[in-house]
Amino acid sequence: MKVDVITLGADKSGDAQLKDEIFGIAEPRKDLLHRYVVWQLAKRQQGTHKTKERGEVAGSTKKIVRQKGSGGARHGNKKAPQFRGGGKAHGPRVRSHAIDLPKKVRKLALRHALSAKQGAGELIVIDEAKLDTPKTSALAGKLKSHGLKNALIMDGTFDENFSKAARNIEGVNILPVAGANVYDILKHEKLVLTKAAVEGLEERLA
Repeated sequence: MKVDVITLGADKSGDAQLKDEIFGIAEPRKDLLHRYVVWQLAKRQQGTHKTKERGEVAGSTKKIVRQKGSGGARHGNKKAPQFRGGGKAHGPRVRSHAIDLPKKVRKLALRHALSAKQGAGELIVIDEAKLDTPKTSALAGKLKSHGLKNALIMDGTFDENFSKAARNIEGVNILPVAGANVYDILKHEKLVLTKAAVEGLEERLA
């Protein structure tokens, strides 16, 4: 499929040919996108939450009352969960939340995410992401000419001036092709790809 290529100043710079098997899937599968996002967010979790259980809290192990005849329940020591200062019953433990997702499924989900953006008219291809000076105001003005308020900009390798200028613009994030993922693509309203990013994605997902 052929799409227009524009400059940061919103002038037409030519056209680019996008591969249909990556950007032209007619009906993106929501189940694949959902599986990828669940996998990505689960992998991101630190899993460092922890509470002290009965065997970890400080306290005496002396039997607090005799076994029979007290008229109350039978208790061994005050580290039981029902007592103040006792251990937590069945509390969270340090663990990994990561789940498995085959590499083929991840690549397929990324294709469907890119196709979803293209199908919804939310994909913009620019010639390059470069600036002469690292001025945030200059880049903000150029993005405003495209009507971009919430966008993910992807390139092969980012220009240092562009990276510095983009870091302070609210709602705009940059990402190299090597870090392309479904979650970041879907959560932004617009996806902006440079020609280098298009080539990098097609090579990665071929």
